[in-house]
Amino acid sequence: MNILKKMTALLMLALAILFFAPFMQTKAVASESSSSSSSVSSTTDSSLSDVKKKGTLVVGLSADYPPYEFTAKVNGETKYVGIDIEIARKFAKDLGVKLVIKNMDFDSLLVALETHKVDTVISAMNPTSERRKSVDFSNIYYTGGKYIVINKKDKAKYKNKDSFENKTIGAQTGSLEYNLVQKQMKGASVKGLAKLNNLIIALQSGKVAGVLMEEATAKAYVSNNSNLYAFNAKMNVDTNETGAAMAFSKGSTTLVNAANKTISKLKKENVINKKYVPNAAKYMKSTSKNNTMISYWTYFAKGLEYTLIITVISVFFGFLLGIILALMRISNAKILHTLAVMYIEFIRGTPLMVQVMFVYFGIGALIQSLPALAAGIIAVSLNSAAYVAEVIRSGIESIATGQTEAARSLGMNQKQTYRYVVIPQAIKNIWPALGNEFITLIKESSIVSVIGVGDLMYQTQLVQSATYKGVLPLFITMMIYFIVTFTLSKFLNYFEGKMKHEQ
Repeated sequence: MNILKKMTALLMLALAILFFAPFMQTKAVASESSSSSSSVSSTTDSSLSDVKKKGTLVVGLSADYPPYEFTAKVNGETKYVGIDIEIARKFAKDLGVKLVIKNMDFDSLLVALETHKVDTVISAMNPTSERRKSVDFSNIYYTGGKYIVINKKDKAKYKNKDSFENKTIGAQTGSLEYNLVQKQMKGASVKGLAKLNNLIIALQSGKVAGVLMEEATAKAYVSNNSNLYAFNAKMNVDTNETGAAMAFSKGSTTLVNAANKTISKLKKENVINKKYVPNAAKYMKSTSKNNTMISYWTYFAKGLEYTLIITVISVFFGFLLGIILALMRISNAKILHTLAVMYIEFIRGTPLMVQVMFVYFGIGALIQSLPALAAGIIAVSLNSAAYVAEVIRSGIESIATGQTEAARSLGMNQKQTYRYVVIPQAIKNIWPALGNEFITLIKESSIVSVIGVGDLMYQTQLVQSATYKGVLPLFITMMIYFIVTFTLSKFLNYFEGKMKHEQ
Protein backbone atom coordinates (compact mmCIF):
# COMPACT_ATOMS: atom_id res chain seq x y z
CA MET A 1 0.00 0.00 0.00
CA ASN A 2 2.84 2.41 0.83
CA ILE A 3 4.37 1.83 -2.61
CA LEU A 4 1.03 2.48 -4.30
CA LYS A 5 0.55 5.68 -2.29
CA LYS A 6 4.03 6.92 -3.19
CA MET A 7 3.57 6.11 -6.89
CA THR A 8 0.15 7.84 -6.89
CA ALA A 9 1.64 10.93 -5.25
CA LEU A 10 4.48 11.03 -7.80
CA LEU A 11 2.01 10.64 -10.68
CA MET A 12 -0.09 13.52 -9.39
CA LEU A 13 3.01 15.68 -8.92
CA ALA A 14 4.19 14.88 -12.44
CA LEU A 15 0.75 15.74 -13.82
CA ALA A 16 0.78 19.08 -12.02
CA ILE A 17 4.27 19.94 -13.23
CA LEU A 18 3.36 19.10 -16.84
CA PHE A 19 0.70 21.82 -16.69
CA PHE A 20 2.52 24.43 -14.63
CA ALA A 21 6.16 23.94 -15.76
CA PRO A 22 5.98 26.80 -18.33
CA PHE A 23 4.73 29.24 -15.68
CA MET A 24 7.34 28.05 -13.17
CA GLN A 25 10.06 28.52 -15.79
CA THR A 26 8.89 32.06 -16.59
CA LYS A 27 8.89 32.96 -12.93
CA ALA A 28 12.33 31.44 -12.44
CA VAL A 29 13.76 33.38 -15.37
CA ALA A 30 12.33 36.62 -14.01
CA SER A 31 13.71 35.89 -10.58
CA GLU A 32 17.10 34.97 -12.01
CA SER A 33 17.34 38.17 -14.03
CA SER A 34 16.59 40.31 -10.97
CA SER A 35 19.09 38.65 -8.67
CA SER A 36 21.74 37.14 -10.94
CA SER A 37 24.50 39.53 -9.90
CA SER A 38 23.96 39.00 -6.20
CA SER A 39 23.64 35.22 -6.46
CA VAL A 40 26.87 34.84 -8.40
CA SER A 41 28.83 36.86 -5.90
CA SER A 42 27.26 35.37 -2.77
CA THR A 43 27.23 31.68 -3.54
CA THR A 44 30.26 29.54 -2.82
CA ASP A 45 31.23 26.29 -4.50
CA SER A 46 30.26 23.32 -2.34
CA SER A 47 30.54 20.59 -5.00
CA LEU A 48 33.34 18.70 -3.25
CA SER A 49 31.83 18.98 0.22
CA ASP A 50 28.43 17.90 -1.14
CA VAL A 51 29.92 14.70 -2.58
CA LYS A 52 31.75 13.94 0.65
CA LYS A 53 28.67 14.71 2.72
CA LYS A 54 26.43 12.28 0.85
CA GLY A 55 29.21 9.67 0.74
CA THR A 56 28.83 8.77 -2.94
CA LEU A 57 30.35 9.88 -6.24
CA VAL A 58 27.73 9.39 -8.97
CA VAL A 59 29.47 8.94 -12.32
CA GLY A 60 27.65 9.09 -15.66
CA LEU A 61 28.96 7.08 -18.61
CA SER A 62 27.95 5.17 -21.73
CA ALA A 63 29.20 1.61 -21.29
CA ASP A 64 29.52 0.76 -24.97
CA TYR A 65 32.97 2.23 -25.54
CA PRO A 66 35.73 -0.34 -25.02
CA PRO A 67 38.41 -0.09 -23.75
CA TYR A 68 37.23 3.06 -21.92
CA GLU A 69 34.00 1.65 -20.44
CA PHE A 70 32.14 -1.57 -21.17
CA THR A 71 30.66 -4.56 -19.36
CA ALA A 72 32.18 -7.97 -18.68
CA LYS A 73 31.27 -11.06 -16.69
CA VAL A 74 33.53 -11.33 -13.65
CA ASN A 75 33.04 -14.42 -11.46
CA GLY A 76 29.58 -14.88 -12.94
CA GLU A 77 28.53 -11.27 -12.26
CA THR A 78 28.13 -8.40 -14.70
CA LYS A 79 30.52 -5.57 -13.93
CA TYR A 80 31.54 -2.29 -15.50
CA VAL A 81 35.20 -2.39 -16.55
CA GLY A 82 37.63 -0.32 -18.59
CA ILE A 83 40.00 2.63 -18.35
CA ASP A 84 37.35 5.15 -17.29
CA ILE A 85 35.93 2.79 -14.68
CA GLU A 86 39.38 2.43 -13.10
CA ILE A 87 39.84 6.21 -13.08
CA ALA A 88 36.39 6.71 -11.54
CA ARG A 89 37.16 4.11 -8.88
CA LYS A 90 40.48 5.80 -8.07
CA PHE A 91 38.83 9.23 -7.92
CA ALA A 92 36.12 7.98 -5.54
CA LYS A 93 38.78 6.32 -3.36
CA ASP A 94 40.78 9.54 -3.16
CA LEU A 95 37.63 11.37 -2.07
CA GLY A 96 36.83 8.66 0.49
CA VAL A 97 33.37 7.97 -0.94
CA LYS A 98 31.52 5.11 -2.63
CA LEU A 99 31.39 4.92 -6.43
CA VAL A 100 27.94 4.80 -8.07
CA ILE A 101 27.72 4.32 -11.85
CA LYS A 102 24.81 5.51 -14.00
CA ASN A 103 24.91 4.08 -17.51
CA MET A 104 22.92 5.91 -20.23
CA ASP A 105 23.13 7.08 -23.83
CA PHE A 106 26.14 9.28 -24.55
CA ASP A 107 24.05 12.21 -25.80
CA SER A 108 22.11 12.23 -22.48
CA LEU A 109 25.18 12.47 -20.25
CA LEU A 110 25.62 16.25 -20.25
CA VAL A 111 21.89 16.71 -19.65
CA ALA A 112 22.19 14.41 -16.64
CA LEU A 113 25.15 16.47 -15.44
CA GLU A 114 23.40 19.81 -15.84
CA THR A 115 20.30 18.52 -14.00
CA HIS A 116 22.54 17.12 -11.20
CA LYS A 117 21.61 13.50 -11.81
CA VAL A 118 25.33 12.73 -11.81
CA ASP A 119 28.30 14.41 -10.13
CA THR A 120 30.65 13.90 -13.06
CA VAL A 121 30.82 12.36 -16.51
CA ILE A 122 33.75 10.03 -17.19
CA SER A 123 33.11 8.69 -20.66
CA ALA A 124 36.13 9.45 -22.86
CA MET A 125 34.55 12.86 -23.41
CA ASN A 126 36.47 15.43 -25.43
CA PRO A 127 36.61 18.89 -23.78
CA THR A 128 35.53 20.89 -26.84
CA SER A 129 35.03 24.65 -26.74
CA GLU A 130 31.29 24.20 -27.26
CA ARG A 131 30.99 21.87 -24.29
CA ARG A 132 33.07 24.17 -22.11
CA LYS A 133 30.30 26.76 -22.42
CA SER A 134 27.96 24.45 -20.51
CA VAL A 135 30.20 22.39 -18.23
CA ASP A 136 33.64 22.46 -16.62
CA PHE A 137 36.36 19.96 -17.50
CA SER A 138 39.27 18.45 -15.66
CA ASN A 139 42.72 18.15 -17.18
CA ILE A 140 43.00 15.63 -20.03
CA TYR A 141 43.82 12.17 -18.68
CA TYR A 142 44.25 10.19 -21.92
CA THR A 143 44.93 11.10 -25.53
CA GLY A 144 44.40 9.06 -28.66
CA GLY A 145 44.02 9.71 -32.37
CA LYS A 146 40.89 9.45 -34.53
CA TYR A 147 40.51 6.22 -36.50
CA ILE A 148 38.02 5.13 -39.15
CA VAL A 149 36.69 1.57 -38.89
CA ILE A 150 35.66 -0.08 -42.16
CA ASN A 151 34.79 -3.55 -43.38
CA LYS A 152 38.00 -5.46 -44.15
CA LYS A 153 36.74 -6.30 -47.65
CA ASP A 154 36.80 -2.54 -48.41
CA LYS A 155 40.43 -2.15 -47.30
CA ALA A 156 41.65 -1.38 -50.83
CA LYS A 157 38.77 1.01 -51.49
CA TYR A 158 39.16 3.34 -48.49
CA LYS A 159 42.69 4.43 -47.58
CA ASN A 160 42.24 7.91 -46.07
CA LYS A 161 39.52 10.34 -44.99
CA ASP A 162 39.27 11.76 -48.54
CA SER A 163 38.23 8.36 -49.93
CA PHE A 164 34.68 8.72 -48.61
CA GLU A 165 33.32 11.34 -51.02
CA ASN A 166 29.57 10.83 -51.58
CA LYS A 167 29.62 8.15 -48.85
CA THR A 168 28.02 8.04 -45.41
CA ILE A 169 30.20 7.97 -42.30
CA GLY A 170 28.85 6.91 -38.92
CA ALA A 171 29.66 8.70 -35.66
CA GLN A 172 28.26 8.73 -32.15
CA THR A 173 25.63 11.42 -31.64
CA GLY A 174 26.88 14.37 -29.61
CA SER A 175 30.54 13.38 -30.03
CA LEU A 176 33.51 15.34 -31.38
CA GLU A 177 33.80 12.73 -34.13
CA TYR A 178 30.32 13.68 -35.39
CA ASN A 179 31.42 17.29 -35.85
CA LEU A 180 34.73 16.27 -37.42
CA VAL A 181 32.96 14.31 -40.16
CA GLN A 182 30.82 17.34 -40.97
CA LYS A 183 33.75 19.78 -41.04
CA GLN A 184 36.69 17.80 -42.41
CA MET A 185 35.31 15.02 -44.61
CA LYS A 186 34.05 17.06 -47.53
CA GLY A 187 31.58 15.32 -49.77
CA ALA A 188 30.71 12.77 -47.09
CA SER A 189 27.50 12.75 -45.08
CA VAL A 190 27.28 11.77 -41.42
CA LYS A 191 24.89 9.33 -39.77
CA GLY A 192 24.65 9.73 -36.00
CA LEU A 193 23.51 7.03 -33.57
CA ALA A 194 23.63 7.01 -29.76
CA LYS A 195 25.37 3.63 -29.42
CA LEU A 196 28.60 2.57 -31.08
CA ASN A 197 27.49 -1.05 -31.35
CA ASN A 198 24.55 0.14 -33.48
CA LEU A 199 27.00 2.01 -35.71
CA ILE A 200 29.03 -1.19 -36.14
CA ILE A 201 25.82 -3.00 -37.12
CA ALA A 202 25.15 -0.22 -39.66
CA LEU A 203 28.69 -0.66 -40.99
CA GLN A 204 28.42 -4.43 -41.39
CA SER A 205 25.01 -4.14 -43.03
CA GLY A 206 26.26 -1.57 -45.53
CA LYS A 207 24.30 1.39 -44.15
CA VAL A 208 27.51 3.36 -43.62
CA ALA A 209 30.91 3.06 -45.33
CA GLY A 210 32.91 3.67 -42.15
CA VAL A 211 32.69 4.72 -38.52
CA LEU A 212 34.88 7.45 -37.01
CA MET A 213 35.89 6.85 -33.38
CA GLU A 214 38.70 7.09 -30.84
CA GLU A 215 41.89 5.18 -31.63
CA ALA A 216 41.71 2.87 -28.59
CA THR A 217 38.05 2.05 -29.22
CA ALA A 218 38.63 1.40 -32.92
CA LYS A 219 41.46 -1.01 -32.13
CA ALA A 220 39.25 -2.73 -29.53
CA TYR A 221 36.51 -3.46 -32.08
CA VAL A 222 38.96 -4.58 -34.76
CA SER A 223 40.83 -6.93 -32.40
CA ASN A 224 37.54 -8.65 -31.55
CA ASN A 225 36.06 -8.80 -35.05
CA SER A 226 38.12 -10.25 -37.88
CA ASN A 227 35.80 -8.69 -40.49
CA LEU A 228 36.77 -5.13 -39.52
CA TYR A 229 39.78 -2.96 -40.27
CA ALA A 230 40.85 0.43 -38.86
CA PHE A 231 43.23 3.16 -40.00
CA ASN A 232 44.31 6.59 -38.78
CA ALA A 233 41.98 9.27 -40.17
CA LYS A 234 44.62 11.98 -39.58
CA MET A 235 42.03 14.54 -38.55
CA ASN A 236 43.09 18.10 -37.79
CA VAL A 237 42.13 18.51 -34.15
CA ASP A 238 43.02 20.89 -31.36
CA THR A 239 45.19 19.01 -28.86
CA ASN A 240 43.20 20.70 -26.08
CA GLU A 241 39.99 19.17 -27.43
CA THR A 242 41.00 15.74 -28.68
CA GLY A 243 41.87 14.07 -25.36
CA ALA A 244 39.53 12.52 -22.80
CA ALA A 245 38.62 14.52 -19.68
CA MET A 246 36.10 14.42 -16.83
CA ALA A 247 33.11 16.77 -17.11
CA PHE A 248 31.56 18.61 -14.15
CA SER A 249 28.69 21.00 -13.58
CA LYS A 250 29.56 24.63 -14.24
CA GLY A 251 31.22 26.22 -11.24
CA SER A 252 32.29 22.96 -9.56
CA THR A 253 35.80 24.30 -9.00
CA THR A 254 36.61 22.34 -5.84
CA LEU A 255 35.52 19.04 -7.38
CA VAL A 256 37.46 19.78 -10.58
CA ASN A 257 40.58 20.54 -8.54
CA ALA A 258 40.18 17.25 -6.68
CA ALA A 259 39.87 15.40 -9.99
CA ASN A 260 43.00 17.10 -11.31
CA LYS A 261 44.92 15.88 -8.26
CA THR A 262 43.87 12.29 -9.02
CA ILE A 263 44.74 12.70 -12.72
CA SER A 264 48.12 14.20 -11.81
CA LYS A 265 48.95 11.15 -9.66
CA LEU A 266 47.91 8.75 -12.42
CA LYS A 267 49.99 10.56 -15.04
CA LYS A 268 53.02 10.86 -12.79
CA GLU A 269 53.04 7.12 -12.13
CA ASN A 270 51.92 6.30 -15.71
CA VAL A 271 49.22 4.06 -14.19
CA ILE A 272 46.81 4.38 -17.12
CA ASN A 273 49.24 2.94 -19.68
CA LYS A 274 50.92 0.48 -17.32
CA LYS A 275 47.84 -0.91 -15.57
CA TYR A 276 44.45 0.35 -16.77
CA VAL A 277 44.94 -0.22 -20.51
CA PRO A 278 46.32 -3.80 -20.06
CA ASN A 279 43.50 -4.63 -17.63
CA ALA A 280 40.91 -3.44 -20.16
CA ALA A 281 42.56 -5.57 -22.86
CA LYS A 282 42.47 -8.58 -20.53
CA TYR A 283 38.73 -8.21 -19.97
CA MET A 284 38.15 -7.78 -23.69
CA LYS A 285 40.05 -10.98 -24.50
CA SER A 286 38.24 -13.00 -21.84
CA THR A 287 34.91 -11.65 -23.09
CA SER A 288 35.65 -12.55 -26.71
CA LYS A 289 36.39 -16.13 -25.66
CA ASN A 290 33.09 -16.52 -23.81
CA ASN A 291 30.74 -14.35 -25.84
CA THR A 292 28.10 -16.95 -26.68
CA MET A 293 24.53 -15.81 -26.16
CA ILE A 294 23.83 -18.63 -23.69
CA SER A 295 26.38 -17.20 -21.25
CA TYR A 296 24.45 -13.93 -21.25
CA TRP A 297 21.00 -15.35 -20.51
CA THR A 298 20.98 -13.54 -17.15
CA TYR A 299 21.11 -10.21 -19.01
CA PHE A 300 17.97 -11.02 -20.96
CA ALA A 301 16.24 -12.44 -17.86
CA LYS A 302 16.95 -9.30 -15.85
CA GLY A 303 15.82 -7.11 -18.73
CA LEU A 304 12.56 -9.03 -19.08
CA GLU A 305 11.96 -8.69 -15.34
CA TYR A 306 12.30 -4.91 -15.49
CA THR A 307 10.16 -4.70 -18.62
CA LEU A 308 7.33 -6.63 -16.96
CA ILE A 309 7.59 -4.55 -13.76
CA ILE A 310 7.35 -1.32 -15.74
CA THR A 311 4.46 -2.64 -17.83
CA VAL A 312 2.36 -4.03 -14.96
CA ILE A 313 2.69 -0.94 -12.77
CA SER A 314 2.14 1.41 -15.71
CA VAL A 315 -0.95 -0.52 -16.81
CA PHE A 316 -2.39 -0.26 -13.28
CA PHE A 317 -1.84 3.49 -12.86
CA GLY A 318 -2.53 4.25 -16.51
CA PHE A 319 -5.90 2.50 -16.28
CA LEU A 320 -6.88 4.31 -13.05
CA LEU A 321 -5.86 7.71 -14.37
CA GLY A 322 -7.46 6.90 -17.72
CA ILE A 323 -10.84 6.26 -16.06
CA ILE A 324 -10.59 9.59 -14.21
CA LEU A 325 -9.67 11.47 -17.39
CA ALA A 326 -12.45 9.78 -19.37
CA LEU A 327 -15.05 10.77 -16.76
CA MET A 328 -13.64 14.29 -16.67
CA ARG A 329 -13.88 14.58 -20.45
CA ILE A 330 -17.54 13.51 -20.61
CA SER A 331 -18.38 15.58 -17.55
CA ASN A 332 -20.74 18.55 -17.80
CA ALA A 333 -18.31 20.56 -15.65
CA LYS A 334 -16.53 22.79 -18.15
CA ILE A 335 -13.30 23.11 -16.15
CA LEU A 336 -12.90 19.34 -15.73
CA HIS A 337 -13.71 18.75 -19.40
CA THR A 338 -11.19 21.37 -20.54
CA LEU A 339 -8.40 20.05 -18.29
CA ALA A 340 -8.96 16.50 -19.53
CA VAL A 341 -8.94 17.57 -23.19
CA MET A 342 -5.76 19.64 -22.69
CA TYR A 343 -3.96 16.77 -21.00
CA ILE A 344 -5.02 14.11 -23.51
CA GLU A 345 -4.19 16.22 -26.56
CA PHE A 346 -0.84 17.32 -25.11
CA ILE A 347 0.28 13.79 -24.22
CA ARG A 348 -0.90 12.32 -27.53
CA GLY A 349 0.80 15.15 -29.40
CA THR A 350 4.29 14.63 -27.95
CA PRO A 351 6.64 11.63 -28.31
CA LEU A 352 6.95 9.19 -25.42
CA MET A 353 10.74 9.47 -25.51
CA VAL A 354 10.53 13.22 -24.92
CA GLN A 355 8.10 12.64 -22.05
CA VAL A 356 10.42 10.08 -20.45
CA MET A 357 13.38 12.42 -20.64
CA PHE A 358 11.31 15.37 -19.38
CA VAL A 359 10.11 13.46 -16.34
CA TYR A 360 13.59 12.18 -15.50
CA PHE A 361 15.64 15.29 -16.25
CA GLY A 362 12.96 17.97 -15.80
CA ILE A 363 10.92 16.81 -12.82
CA GLY A 364 13.99 14.96 -11.60
CA ALA A 365 15.78 18.31 -11.29
CA LEU A 366 13.20 19.28 -8.65
CA ILE A 367 13.20 15.83 -7.01
CA GLN A 368 16.87 14.84 -6.90
CA SER A 369 16.13 11.44 -5.39
CA LEU A 370 13.79 10.39 -8.22
CA PRO A 371 15.21 7.07 -9.54
CA ALA A 372 15.34 6.37 -13.27
CA LEU A 373 12.98 3.38 -12.85
CA ALA A 374 10.36 5.49 -11.07
CA ALA A 375 10.70 8.25 -13.69
CA GLY A 376 10.21 5.69 -16.46
CA ILE A 377 7.11 4.23 -14.81
CA ILE A 378 5.63 7.70 -14.24
CA ALA A 379 6.20 8.76 -17.86
CA VAL A 380 4.83 5.53 -19.35
CA SER A 381 1.82 5.62 -16.98
CA LEU A 382 1.00 9.24 -17.87
CA ASN A 383 1.33 8.45 -21.56
CA SER A 384 -0.82 5.32 -21.38
CA ALA A 385 -3.51 7.15 -19.39
CA ALA A 386 -4.20 9.55 -22.29
CA TYR A 387 -4.85 6.69 -24.72
CA VAL A 388 -6.78 4.60 -22.20
CA ALA A 389 -8.97 7.64 -21.44
CA GLU A 390 -10.01 7.92 -25.08
CA VAL A 391 -10.71 4.20 -25.31
CA ILE A 392 -12.90 4.28 -22.17
CA ARG A 393 -14.67 7.46 -23.29
CA SER A 394 -15.56 5.90 -26.63
CA GLY A 395 -16.81 2.79 -24.83
CA ILE A 396 -19.03 4.78 -22.49
CA GLU A 397 -20.44 6.89 -25.30
CA SER A 398 -21.19 3.73 -27.29
CA ILE A 399 -23.81 2.68 -24.70
CA ALA A 400 -27.30 3.67 -25.83
CA THR A 401 -28.91 6.46 -23.80
CA GLY A 402 -31.89 4.16 -23.34
CA GLN A 403 -29.77 1.99 -21.02
CA THR A 404 -29.09 4.98 -18.76
CA GLU A 405 -32.70 6.10 -18.83
CA ALA A 406 -33.91 2.60 -17.94
CA ALA A 407 -31.52 2.42 -14.99
CA ARG A 408 -32.61 5.81 -13.69
CA SER A 409 -36.29 4.82 -14.05
CA LEU A 410 -35.53 1.84 -11.78
CA GLY A 411 -34.39 4.24 -9.07
CA MET A 412 -30.63 4.07 -9.59
CA ASN A 413 -28.64 7.24 -9.03
CA GLN A 414 -25.89 8.35 -11.43
CA LYS A 415 -23.14 6.51 -9.54
CA GLN A 416 -25.08 3.25 -9.48
CA THR A 417 -26.00 3.62 -13.15
CA TYR A 418 -22.36 3.91 -14.16
CA ARG A 419 -21.22 1.14 -11.80
CA TYR A 420 -23.83 -1.52 -12.63
CA VAL A 421 -25.04 -0.65 -16.14
CA VAL A 422 -22.74 1.59 -18.19
CA ILE A 423 -19.20 0.53 -17.15
CA PRO A 424 -19.77 -3.29 -17.39
CA GLN A 425 -21.15 -2.95 -20.93
CA ALA A 426 -18.49 -0.44 -21.92
CA ILE A 427 -15.70 -2.78 -20.73
CA LYS A 428 -17.02 -5.52 -23.01
CA ASN A 429 -17.04 -3.14 -25.96
CA ILE A 430 -13.56 -1.73 -25.40
CA TRP A 431 -11.78 -4.90 -24.24
CA PRO A 432 -10.02 -5.49 -27.61
CA ALA A 433 -8.83 -1.87 -27.73
CA LEU A 434 -7.60 -2.03 -24.13
CA GLY A 435 -5.81 -5.27 -24.90
CA ASN A 436 -4.02 -3.64 -27.83
CA GLU A 437 -2.97 -0.76 -25.58
CA PHE A 438 -1.52 -3.14 -22.98
CA ILE A 439 0.39 -5.09 -25.63
CA THR A 440 1.69 -1.86 -27.16
CA LEU A 441 2.81 -0.74 -23.71
CA ILE A 442 5.11 -3.76 -23.37
CA LYS A 443 6.91 -2.79 -26.56
CA GLU A 444 6.95 0.97 -25.95
CA SER A 445 8.42 0.52 -22.47
CA SER A 446 11.75 -0.12 -24.23
CA ILE A 447 12.11 3.65 -24.61
CA VAL A 448 13.00 3.98 -20.91
CA SER A 449 16.42 2.53 -21.75
CA VAL A 450 17.49 6.04 -22.85
CA ILE A 451 17.62 7.16 -19.19
CA GLY A 452 19.47 4.08 -17.99
CA VAL A 453 16.61 1.84 -16.82
CA GLY A 454 17.73 -1.80 -17.05
CA ASP A 455 14.84 -3.05 -19.19
CA LEU A 456 15.13 -5.63 -21.97
CA MET A 457 16.40 -3.17 -24.58
CA TYR A 458 18.97 -1.74 -22.18
CA GLN A 459 20.30 -5.20 -21.36
CA THR A 460 20.42 -6.04 -25.07
CA GLN A 461 22.69 -3.06 -25.66
CA LEU A 462 24.96 -4.28 -22.85
CA VAL A 463 25.17 -7.70 -24.51
CA GLN A 464 25.99 -6.07 -27.84
CA SER A 465 28.84 -4.03 -26.35
CA ALA A 466 30.15 -7.00 -24.33
CA THR A 467 30.08 -9.57 -27.14
CA TYR A 468 30.84 -7.28 -30.11
CA LYS A 469 27.84 -8.88 -31.82
CA GLY A 470 25.03 -6.67 -33.02
CA VAL A 471 22.35 -8.62 -34.86
CA LEU A 472 22.07 -11.81 -32.79
CA PRO A 473 21.24 -10.07 -29.46
CA LEU A 474 18.58 -8.03 -31.28
CA PHE A 475 17.08 -11.19 -32.77
CA ILE A 476 16.89 -12.83 -29.32
CA THR A 477 15.28 -9.71 -27.86
CA MET A 478 12.78 -9.60 -30.71
CA MET A 479 11.80 -13.23 -30.04
CA ILE A 480 11.39 -12.54 -26.30
CA TYR A 481 9.08 -9.60 -27.01
CA PHE A 482 7.11 -11.75 -29.47
CA ILE A 483 6.67 -14.61 -26.98
CA VAL A 484 5.50 -12.23 -24.24
CA THR A 485 3.10 -10.25 -26.45
CA PHE A 486 1.74 -13.37 -28.21
CA THR A 487 1.06 -15.04 -24.85
CA LEU A 488 -0.66 -11.93 -23.51
CA SER A 489 -2.69 -11.63 -26.71
CA LYS A 490 -3.98 -15.19 -26.35
CA PHE A 491 -4.76 -14.56 -22.69
CA LEU A 492 -6.77 -11.43 -23.51
CA ASN A 493 -8.57 -13.19 -26.37
CA TYR A 494 -9.64 -15.92 -23.95
CA PHE A 495 -11.36 -13.40 -21.67
CA GLU A 496 -12.86 -11.61 -24.65
CA GLY A 497 -14.44 -14.88 -25.75
CA LYS A 498 -15.83 -15.49 -22.27
CA MET A 499 -17.40 -12.03 -22.18
CA LYS A 500 -19.05 -12.60 -25.57
CA HIS A 501 -20.33 -15.96 -24.36
CA GLU A 502 -21.86 -14.33 -21.28
CA GLN A 503 -23.79 -11.94 -23.51
